[in-house]
Amino acid sequence: MKELALIAVPFVAAIAALLWPKDETRPWLLPATGVVHVALTMWLLIAPPPVEPMAWVAFDPLARAVLPAVSVLFLACAAYAVSYLRLRSERPNRVFVACLLAVLGLLSAGHQARHLGLLWIATEAVTLAAVPLLHFNNTGRAFEATWKYLLVGGTGIALSLLGSFCLGYASLHGGGGGDLTFVALTAQGAGLSRPWVLTAWVLLLVGYGTKMGLAPMHTWKPDAYGEAPGIVGALLAGAVTTVAFTAVLRVRAVVDAAGAGVVAGRTLIVIGLFSMLVAALFLLGTRDFKRMLAYSSVEHMGILSLGAGLGGAGVWAALFHVWTNALTKGAVFLSAGNIRRAGGGRTQDEVAGMAILTPVSARIFVVCMLAITACPPFGPFFSELRILRAAFADGQGAVAAVFLAALLFAFLGLSRLVFAIVDGRPRAAAKKTDRRFRETAGVIVPPLVLLGLSLWLGVATPSVLQEAWTAAVQALFPLP
Repeated sequence: MKELALIAVPFVAAIAALLWPKDETRPWLLPATGVVHVALTMWLLIAPPPVEPMAWVAFDPLARAVLPAVSVLFLACAAYAVSYLRLRSERPNRVFVACLLAVLGLLSAGHQARHLGLLWIATEAVTLAAVPLLHFNNTGRAFEATWKYLLVGGTGIALSLLGSFCLGYASLHGGGGGDLTFVALTAQGAGLSRPWVLTAWVLLLVGYGTKMGLAPMHTWKPDAYGEAPGIVGALLAGAVTTVAFTAVLRVRAVVDAAGAGVVAGRTLIVIGLFSMLVAALFLLGTRDFKRMLAYSSVEHMGILSLGAGLGGAGVWAALFHVWTNALTKGAVFLSAGNIRRAGGGRTQDEVAGMAILTPVSARIFVVCMLAITACPPFGPFFSELRILRAAFADGQGAVAAVFLAALLFAFLGLSRLVFAIVDGRPRAAAKKTDRRFRETAGVIVPPLVLLGLSLWLGVATPSVLQEAWTAAVQALFPLP
């Protein structure tokens, strides 16, 4: 079964990485595995397999709509990792490479999980597998960020486990058998106990919202993204958060079938707008460009939450935004990693003149900033425009106004810091660091490819993707 191969291939490669004898050649396992994974996901995207109704793991319409984006992002990061780990030859990479591959396998399992318990296990395992990746730099600040990630993320996972129990009890209390497959829970529908369903919804939204980084559960993000290597930040922002978002969508479909869809939608809209506003406020004040990327991720998780709360059209737009956000965030994190190593710092006061030290990366960084702030013709502009249209179509004029205001403030905050880093005169420390860093094809091509794909999605969205997003919406919200 090809869908199971999406899980098995990365795990086999992770075991091979642990057994591989040489640090110099081990990183090549990453792009090799990434190529196989992308080939499988694209094959399944074009020719989706039949789905057994009660299967616990399947490449169902929602996995088809999202998992290929994760696979493409991983391949770009894997290609970048070969050059990155060569630059970081002072650090052993056995555990790093193995954990990256394990994360890919667990993300594949999480996106294809059709059982609430299996979904929880995959999400918890991703959290644990990411710990060595966050601590790769082996500094005191990285250690602190890792512990915060574990504590805050662990609390969220614990709440989602409690919510899973509540949803199971809602089935038992309503006369069902307590089957935690999403198909069975949705089929029981109005028979689920409404008070227990709403309790489960709150706990699961907070739990998986913590993994997404929705405000106010976002406190782990600035430290984790600030201390992690650029590859890890890209995967956290564009892949790990995505599996939590699909978990929210699956649970929201059960809540909708139970007759509480209006409550769920309003909750998602409120928390989405709140996340966008909180992120915008922090973006206006931060001087650390790695933390800037973290707050930008909080903003875009808010955009996904808002889209998920606006009905079928909003969910379609949110799935579109999953792709555009993953590709653009990958490009901006990788280019930011180049700037971080060349500049020898990560704050506005430490880094300046990157247009001189890293001219290609600096240009990519500026274009990525324009793309991630929804400037046309890049993908995020069109996905966010569809969310805006969904808000107006749903009669949510006030929501649309707040949405636009938050986007404006985020643009002001991002552009302020990005141009301060790119322009100006390089610091003396940055000039010394520049002697150890060169903009080779290995660190330039991957972010350029991701940025090009984001542009392509904006100007010529493939019909196969549009059909996949439509099928996912129909599966989540079947017509009566």
